[in-house]
Amino acid sequence: MTSQSTSKLRGVFPIVNTPFKDDGSLDLDSQIRLVNYLLEAGVQGLGLFGNASEGYTLTDAERRELLKLIAREVDSRVPLVVSSGHTGTLAAVERSKEAEDLGASALIILPPYYMKTDTDGILRHFEAISKAVNIPIMVQDAPLMTQVSLPPSLLVKMVCEIEHVDYVKVEAPPTPPKITAILKAGGGVLFGGMNGQFLIEEFLRGSSGVMPNCDMIPQFVEIWNHLEAGEIDEAWVKFVHILPLIRFELQPGLGVAAAKQNMVARGIIKSGHVRHPTSSLDSQGLLELERLRRWVELGEKPEIICTLKGSA
Repeated sequence: MTSQSTSKLRGVFPIVNTPFKDDGSLDLDSQIRLVNYLLEAGVQGLGLFGNASEGYTLTDAERRELLKLIAREVDSRVPLVVSSGHTGTLAAVERSKEAEDLGASALIILPPYYMKTDTDGILRHFEAISKAVNIPIMVQDAPLMTQVSLPPSLLVKMVCEIEHVDYVKVEAPPTPPKITAILKAGGGVLFGGMNGQFLIEEFLRGSSGVMPNCDMIPQFVEIWNHLEAGEIDEAWVKFVHILPLIRFELQPGLGVAAAKQNMVARGIIKSGHVRHPTSSLDSQGLLELERLRRWVELGEKPEIICTLKGSA
């Protein structure tokens, strides 16, 4: 029987970037500053080791070190949703158990995507993880990344039949209709992703939260608070203002580098270094990003921003 009645996650849960020094090693001081910046912005939770965290580049030892550090710094002030999946079921089980032991409040898990399996295999994968832990599981439905299709009927079956599967992160575009389809098929607690590009539509269709990158979190929190208060027009005004930056960060492979550069500019982290195979912005991309950041943060008009290039 599902533990859905105990579900409590709701709101803005940024996927926390992992700051590195210029030599590629972990920058723990910047990590602590970033976590506190997000907490001060009013987030309702934090997501760790997802794509925006470059979790795919971290060693198991680094994941343990970071989770211990962040759990200690957060000190139960907000839930920690930890990406603990793996392409192998046994490894996913072990990672998930360890994450729970180290302070995870919930887990976010992709279906097997390297050696793909059928519906029964997907169910078996998540059942094995669920039997090994005592905290909620969020299924990450991200077919653009995994090439694994999770239809609404399967997601609802997982929520209803697998004990700790309570949440779904819907990243299968178009996301608003899929949220409606899942809820009509039987429900679940649904979160949006993809840098919040359809946050408002998803909320109005019944989503319970969003998991964006972490460089526009004060704005996302403000938008979320407007939505919760029924102030839809105000939410749209704020959303439209940051939409150019959201759009820029949705370029495949460049979102993490852009977010890190924005946080370097604000003095939150020291270096914008990303680990291979994460892509870096070229010189023109950095200029384009600076224009958008100054537009979003300072309200500079486009004709003024264009002078950054050195020509009108």
